[in-house]
Amino acid sequence: MRSLNIGATGMLAQQLNVEVISNNIANMTTTGYKRQRAEFQDLLYQNMRRVGSASSDAGTIVPTGVQLGLGVKSAAIYRLSGQGNILQTENPLDLAINGRGFLMVELPNGDTAYTRAGSLQLSADGDIVTADGYVVQPGITVPEDAQSITINESGEVFADLAGQVAPQRVGQLELANFANEAGLDAIGNNLLLETAASGQASVATPGSAGYGTILQGALETSNVNVVAEITNLITAQRAYEMNSKVIESSDEMMRSVTQLR
Repeated sequence: MRSLNIGATGMLAQQLNVEVISNNIANMTTTGYKRQRAEFQDLLYQNMRRVGSASSDAGTIVPTGVQLGLGVKSAAIYRLSGQGNILQTENPLDLAINGRGFLMVELPNGDTAYTRAGSLQLSADGDIVTADGYVVQPGITVPEDAQSITINESGEVFADLAGQVAPQRVGQLELANFANEAGLDAIGNNLLLETAASGQASVATPGSAGYGTILQGALETSNVNVVAEITNLITAQRAYEMNSKVIESSDEMMRSVTQLR
């Protein structure tokens, strides 16, 4: 009875759906997190009567045929890159990206990772780094005697030095853009890696055409809508129950067959 296997594929699909939703809810307070959505596709079809086949010697054609679907499968987990809310923190090294773009981070192995999480800090050498100590590219070093740091919308970094009236420009932040942001590979710690699906990074200064701007003293929150996620969770739970009901009904039908005398 095919309905047993079809119902099982439906339950597995909804299990994956719930796992994706639970990850969204778990990261609702993660800085710069982009919510994900599970995508599904129907499985292969078994042709009981092929559409378009000849139905007689006179050349008549079967108009619709009989195709029996065999269930559902997971196709992708899509990352939705909508803008999150801007949260004011008044920390001079907290940066929010308003618009498209990613900060570039140098990993210990020399690779470049990308992030929307702008909770930055200073290292012992004065380098601007992430919470894990990874240097933000291009490397910017703030002088030891800097009294304050200012970062404008274009990503220019200025330091107020003792004894100087005008602030000193110490570096320029850059943003990276991708043709397909959903194709980036998430490796945890708010970091993403370039892949063949994402395309190569296009780098420019903040505020350029197609690039967002930098907001100092603020962070971008996750774009998770809690009400929508709870609604999706209820829908997935009910879909899981209905697929389990299909299996239960199929089992009762088979039990009826075995009890025939």
